[in-house]
Amino acid sequence: MIAINNLTKSYSKFKAVDGVSLTAKPGEITILLGPNGAGKSTTIKSIAGLLKFEGEITIWGCPNKTLDAKKVFGYIPETPALYDLLTPMEHAEFIAKAYKLESGWEDKARAIFERLEIYDKKDKYIRELSKGMTQKLSIALALLIEPKAVLFDEPLVGLDPKAINEVLKILVELRSQEKSILVSTHIIDTINDVWDRAYIMNKGKIVSEITKNDFKGRDLKTIFFELTGEEEECRQ
Repeated sequence: MIAINNLTKSYSKFKAVDGVSLTAKPGEITILLGPNGAGKSTTIKSIAGLLKFEGEITIWGCPNKTLDAKKVFGYIPETPALYDLLTPMEHAEFIAKAYKLESGWEDKARAIFERLEIYDKKDKYIRELSKGMTQKLSIALALLIEPKAVLFDEPLVGLDPKAINEVLKILVELRSQEKSILVSTHIIDTINDVWDRAYIMNKGKIVSEITKNDFKGRDLKTIFFELTGEEEECRQ
């Protein structure tokens, strides 16, 4: 699982995240929501090990910055972190070597690439690909290592409807495999049918933890607006 205990991150005198605790449990799709400036990005970057912070973050029981944690952790950043002069298949090879994947990784890469409809672009340079293609590649690379915990930061941005539907199917499959899944997103309507647990942030704090069973018959966006008071601003 992904577990955060009393996460605090300050920039000079500004406290971007203030004592946040949350858990993305195995077999659940956990959503992190919040208006702009709520502290979501800082929380996500802290989980991914990109920032120094106070508090504790563990991935399946291991501190998030340790090698043991990174071996079982897949991260899809909001902006794909790829090399312009490498191809998608070269990226897959790089990941396979870095994670010491067993022989046969090529077949896994091809299967994921074909599912996300990027296999025909496997030999193109990254700089030649669209935003949607690079987003799908970022997802494919994170899944190639068969992680136990996956962190998606705005995974649906830039994707066409067919790709969005496929990513949602992948989330459901990961849940059925008892993976820990944490998704940070602004596209609440699209995620409404698959989420299990949601943490809502505002002004650096978790203001509510809810489960779908708590709010049967109500959509997540309505709940979000009620708890944050952001309805008018978000709908403009």
